[in-house]
Amino acid sequence: MYCDYLVQILTARVYDVAQESPLEYAPNLSARLNNQLLLKREDMQSVFSFKLRGAYNKMANLPEDMLAQGVIAASAGNHAQGVALGASRLGTKAIIVMPVTTPQVKIDAVKARGGEVVLHGDTYDDAYAFARKLETEKGLTFIHPFDDPHVIAGQGTIGMEILRQYQQPIHAIFVAIGGGGLISGIAAYVKRLRPDIKIIGVEPVDADAMHQSLKAGHRVRLPQVGLFADGVAVREVGEETFRLCQQYVDEIILVDTDATCAAIKDVFEDTRSILEPAGALAIAGAKAYVEREQIEAQTLVAVACGANMNFDRLRFVAERAEFGERREAIYAVTIPEQPGSLRKFCECLGRRNLTEFSYRIADEKEAHIFVGVQIQNRADAAKMAQGFQACGFKAFDLTDDELTKLHLRHMVGGRSPLAHHELLYRFEFPERPGALMKFVSSMSPDWNISMFHYRNNGADYGRIVVGMQVPPHEMEEWQAFLDTLGYRYWDESQNPAYKLFLG
Repeated sequence: MYCDYLVQILTARVYDVAQESPLEYAPNLSARLNNQLLLKREDMQSVFSFKLRGAYNKMANLPEDMLAQGVIAASAGNHAQGVALGASRLGTKAIIVMPVTTPQVKIDAVKARGGEVVLHGDTYDDAYAFARKLETEKGLTFIHPFDDPHVIAGQGTIGMEILRQYQQPIHAIFVAIGGGGLISGIAAYVKRLRPDIKIIGVEPVDADAMHQSLKAGHRVRLPQVGLFADGVAVREVGEETFRLCQQYVDEIILVDTDATCAAIKDVFEDTRSILEPAGALAIAGAKAYVEREQIEAQTLVAVACGANMNFDRLRFVAERAEFGERREAIYAVTIPEQPGSLRKFCECLGRRNLTEFSYRIADEKEAHIFVGVQIQNRADAAKMAQGFQACGFKAFDLTDDELTKLHLRHMVGGRSPLAHHELLYRFEFPERPGALMKFVSSMSPDWNISMFHYRNNGADYGRIVVGMQVPPHEMEEWQAFLDTLGYRYWDESQNPAYKLFLG
């Protein structure tokens, strides 16, 4: 059925609950990028996210009898708050099904706005399936988070506001993509009136459903998605949002966790506000685009779409922001175990500022050093590695090694002569009560755990690294354990950093 989104957006009912959010100049970021970057501050809405626009517009357009029976939604948090607030304003009840991995701050916010929360499943897809089941059983109306024309039109009012607030040339608007409702609405409006403005979507590298779908020419369902940016952790985009993105979106940029963390820090330094990971994606995408295209003196708009940050994640964000900003590099350097070697190594470093330094004797001939160094950019990191080589030291650049960044930098020096037949594996599992105990108890009691490191990064998913002594003749049993465990895993037994410091 044809939908004239220009008319739908112009007549959308959103301002009963939403405000026209500011379009703010980001001075520090703009200076660093040599372009004018404007932030569309949807994090300043009453629910700290744009989601209330689409949710309310959908409910406000329901027939009275359907609205009176109540509504139901599935959400990782931001859409849930929008539905709960909208239902409260419209005088009806709302049931919100949320994954058990949802940060507590979002659960509490939904309850505070009158929503009834039901926790079910580890992912949005699990919650969605259960919500559709309850919809039928209880006679409720399902409020889709993205794949609905009224929801898309509600989000599209952001595009309307941007063009009204800034009437001079705009090079590009950057928008985070989960299911695609936000970018579809913005693109449908902007491209009708200002087709010269680029609409650029931004997705995490491990949750790029729209990117893969546009590339394939049809909707692609991802087997799994990364959960760090939980607000966009969607395995499959919507039918209508995919159609609109095919028609209006110019390109999609993928960014990693480190770049997202750096963008959170960038926005904090300009605004003193803390965006959630999904909320900072557009800023990370704008930075990547400028670096790739080498543009200058252009006006760029990035939609800061959410600020429902779990406080426990801030430690992880702070650690990884330095890597995302490319201001820290880490290396494993091998030096001769002889008098004067350490001094020569320090002379090789020169006056560079160190961020981390660990030393561990390896044997009578060699010693290994784990060192973090402040850098200006990745080219500077490569130059640093070349400097080590010129000084006669063998060096590994570990800046992009996930095992090192998550675990080994906290564990250097743990070598043991007793760790025979040791395997090293990384695991990820949804963070929920009892998850760690479930993991440990599922292992064979005949295998000895020779190393174990667990790091809770804030209610999305747990990460562990395990050293397990498995005799060669039991490798088939070990593989069977991995196949039935049901968690993502990586074999790090041949990782060079592990061999240097722990193996």
